[in-house]
Amino acid sequence: MISVKNAPRLLGAAFLLVILTSLASGILHSSAVESEDIADILVEIEDNEALYRISIVAELANAAAILVLAMLLYTVLNGQNKIIARVALGWWLAEGITLAVSKLGAFALIPLSQDFVSAGTPDGAYFQAVGEALYEGLDRKGYTLHMLFYCLGGIGWYYLFFQSRFVPRPIAILGLVAAPVGLVGIVAEMLGTDVSIAVYLPIGVFELAIGFWLLFRGVPDTPATPATPASPATG
Repeated sequence: MISVKNAPRLLGAAFLLVILTSLASGILHSSAVESEDIADILVEIEDNEALYRISIVAELANAAAILVLAMLLYTVLNGQNKIIARVALGWWLAEGITLAVSKLGAFALIPLSQDFVSAGTPDGAYFQAVGEALYEGLDRKGYTLHMLFYCLGGIGWYYLFFQSRFVPRPIAILGLVAAPVGLVGIVAEMLGTDVSIAVYLPIGVFELAIGFWLLFRGVPDTPATPATPASPATG
């Protein structure tokens, strides 16, 4: 069992683990797959199979870290507002599960890419149609959807941090700005608009800031409360 006393520092470590696995999986995926055309993508997956498999494992580790982070956040923050904490927990459980399920498409692309290359990279529609469905329809769209759930849950979690004063207000405010901005970016992407990666950079800055703060400082034994006037002295 995770004690409430130890949960904040574990929470900080979990924030850092999430951003580390997210960055690692993104770099590995970009190194293995650089093209946008599905035929070229299938060839790259076959040529870089080991690297592509490692990128999938890294994303699965990211999904597991998200689930652990969600449970730790609930442990630390549910006392502030149980309804908001439960809703945010639901969004982040959906986030981790969606990311994990999307990797089914990534794994399925490996044998498809092998068959595609073995067949001499034919121009027929079969490989392109199946590859497009697995890569764009399941793998990449699943990744986008998991970020949607992250932003929705993050708004709730970061409001509770702001309310609790467990972390400095500027850090909580950064989260409250980063999550809605990221949400707008994700919705724009889902509607077919190209969005700059700069839209999502504040999320990474926030996760690093809150992760290091919680890891090394923890949270106060009791949240800050307004001072109450001293009782008048009696004779």
